[in-house]
Amino acid sequence: MTKVEEAFELLKRGVHEILPEDDLKAKLKEGRPLRIKAGFDPTAPDLHLGHTVLINKLRQFQDLGHEVMFLIGDFTAMIGDPTGKSATRPPLTRDQVIDNAQTYEQQIYKILDPARTLVMFNSSWLSGMSAADMIQLAGRHTVARMLERDDFSKRYTSGQPIAVHEFLYPLIQGYDSVAMKADVELGGTDQKFNLLVGRQLQDSYGQKPQVVMMMPILEGLDGVQKMSKSLGNYIGIHEAPDEQFGKLMSISDDLMWRYFELLSFRPMTEIGHFRRQVAEGANPRDIKFLLGEELVDRFHGTGAGAAARDNFIARFQKGALPEQMDELSLPAGEGLTLPQLLKLAALTASTSDALRMIQQGAVRVDGERAEDKSALFKAGASHVFQVGKRRVARVTLV
Repeated sequence: MTKVEEAFELLKRGVHEILPEDDLKAKLKEGRPLRIKAGFDPTAPDLHLGHTVLINKLRQFQDLGHEVMFLIGDFTAMIGDPTGKSATRPPLTRDQVIDNAQTYEQQIYKILDPARTLVMFNSSWLSGMSAADMIQLAGRHTVARMLERDDFSKRYTSGQPIAVHEFLYPLIQGYDSVAMKADVELGGTDQKFNLLVGRQLQDSYGQKPQVVMMMPILEGLDGVQKMSKSLGNYIGIHEAPDEQFGKLMSISDDLMWRYFELLSFRPMTEIGHFRRQVAEGANPRDIKFLLGEELVDRFHGTGAGAAARDNFIARFQKGALPEQMDELSLPAGEGLTLPQLLKLAALTASTSDALRMIQQGAVRVDGERAEDKSALFKAGASHVFQVGKRRVARVTLV
């Protein structure tokens, strides 16, 4: 296998779709550092592991000698990306954008090499565009093409309003690729339309169109919905080591392999070896420990993962939790209180029984004694609940 083929196989790992694949191979064969673009609207100040799926891919490009351009969409955030929305999304104020953008630069260097990362703000070229410039840009795309986008099409046919400025968002995101002379742009699968607009606009401006690489959306702790802070099923990269490790231990054994593929830097051959070990009888928990240690080390430094593992083991041994336990999924609705959850999980006979067990100190959540009977558990959460010494279950709320 040639170096180009090896590079292509590495870059293809975990990717949902590359458009077109042959163009990426051709660009890699050119032997020059490619300009790799990824854009982030600073709509929230904190990154979670779902965001790092794409950032990890940027790091792979860096390790192969390519130039990473981390674009903070400070201008576009004030428009509001309508992707996947059934209604117009409110734009952010300039102050909100600045506050959120500042935290991004601090967080991305947990993964990216600062010396090989160019942080850019699209206000640098978009703020200077005149009304005539914007009209000329709008003239390079058609309303018919815009309505091909699924969310626009659904809103149009259902009579929901679409503001004119929402058509400008994909055009401006595409123009970013023109201004940055991007060779490759990375984005989530929900960004496919916008990414392809970038290819079309580059061609319109006489540039060689970028290759589009779409990364999958990472499922959250529940293994069903995408990782999201609003859903509560996320792992923040700034969370404490013990919290990160404990959340990773709560994912299902099947979801563990998805996390290994998209979040781990271990070779796929090694991950395949782990799969075979589990198939032959190895405890999945021990393999999951390796994933937890690697990710905690990445965000908190070498040794933090091992310490978190030891703390986790000590905490669960103290709670006398068995290695094998029932796994349940429960509908959370607007949220369940601890007594309601214990009853629905059949860990107590009734909510009054649950209240009595809580008062007696016989209830533990993730190995810690639970005393707050009004604690609310929402969809996206996954915890180990224990009543006494023998009634134990891992419950995922959906």
